Amino acid sequence: MSGVVPECYARSVELANTMIFQLGNAFIHFGSLVVLLIIIVNVRAKYTAIGRLEMLSFFYLMLGLVVSSLIVDCGVAPPLSTTYAYFVSLQIGFASAVCISLLFNGILCFQFWEDGSGKSIWSLRVIAVIWGAVNFILCLVTFKGWGSLTNRSTVPLFVVTYILNALLLAAYVVSQIILVIFALDTYWPLGAIVLEVFFFVVGQVITYVFSQTICNKASHYIDGLFIGSLCNLFTVMMIYKFWDMITTDDLEFSVANVEQGVQAFGGYDDDRKSLYH
Repeated sequence: MSGVVPECYARSVELANTMIFQLGNAFIHFGSLVVLLIIIVNVRAKYTAIGRLEMLSFFYLMLGLVVSSLIVDCGVAPPLSTTYAYFVSLQIGFASAVCISLLFNGILCFQFWEDGSGKSIWSLRVIAVIWGAVNFILCLVTFKGWGSLTNRSTVPLFVVTYILNALLLAAYVVSQIILVIFALDTYWPLGAIVLEVFFFVVGQVITYVFSQTICNKASHYIDGLFIGSLCNLFTVMMIYKFWDMITTDDLEFSVANVEQGVQAFGGYDDDRKSLYH
């Protein structure tokens, strides 16, 4: 494989005759796995919340993204190995599936269709698999130089992976702002949306613009990828917090529920069965 050699990157650490890259970033990824597992447990406990099963699918995809990022960033699949292109393509595929899954959950809150149904769950799974596969194949074909695409003609890959996925995320943010303004009686969830956008944008800018500066200032102990991964973790935490704020926790044995959530927008009965009952 060929590519651009970085001018500054985080120091590697040798442990038990194994070279570990991005050690600081590895701790962030392990911490992300723990946080995601805690979030999943909390989501599973909200038995009657709107979009519960769809949000679980989103966080499961996030687990896959974090694991694939851990493999790529920490050198489990070294850059010169034959498996590197496959794992990078898998990472991009998971990232793309996460983006379209998030948009699906955002539109779901408007209750155009019944959440938690087999049709809704399988629609999400099919859409996520198709969009993830498209990005995976395009990335792999570009890396391997199969067909008319080569690793020197990356415009189609960047258009699909960065521009289209960015549009999906932007559409999610716009849909949630509309939801809060026109469907909810409180504007507090807008704070979570602002923090989502802030952490995500800051993470991307630091990773792609200021990484070399941070690396030099930190004497190669960390680079922009460390802060970018940390910001991505905060972004996911804010996505969960926003969903938790706009949904009610109407448990079976509650005497009364005074919370006001997105059920007011549609009028569906929240007393539905769950696959996890």
